[in-house]
Amino acid sequence: MTTPKFILELREKIGHDLLWLTGLTAVVLDDHDQVLLVQRADSGHWSLPAGILEPGEQPAVALVREIHEETAVHAEVERLLNVESFPPHTYPNGDQVQFLDLCFRCHPISGEARVNDEESTDVRWWPLANLPPLRDEELRFIKRALSPDEAPYYVT
Repeated sequence: MTTPKFILELREKIGHDLLWLTGLTAVVLDDHDQVLLVQRADSGHWSLPAGILEPGEQPAVALVREIHEETAVHAEVERLLNVESFPPHTYPNGDQVQFLDLCFRCHPISGEARVNDEESTDVRWWPLANLPPLRDEELRFIKRALSPDEAPYYVT
């Protein structure tokens, strides 16, 4: 993931100290029982489209932007699926982060899925019945997106 300018500027002030960030994740489902996934350039793993909320942005607007930047797909947000903080993480360069993640179910409205930036090496629609290996939380997000229960999940 390309590091946003505001984070680079903060890092000049705080160094590698823990930085609390708002992450955004999209479960983009089409009408053919497929989910949009990106193959990350940094790890080679398949994942849901995701990004970081930048100062002044609204979450749903930012997520639509991120989906298009990564995949060339224009999407609309349908509903909030999940609000959850994840454990702190340290990057190889020593930067420490912790994310509050907002995950939304989205639907494509136009565009052909393709690699649209340097963050991915592949982008494609995957049949829900034949997904590549994904992180446990991403599988939970997909399951939640398919659930008729429209209430978002949050830890209590």
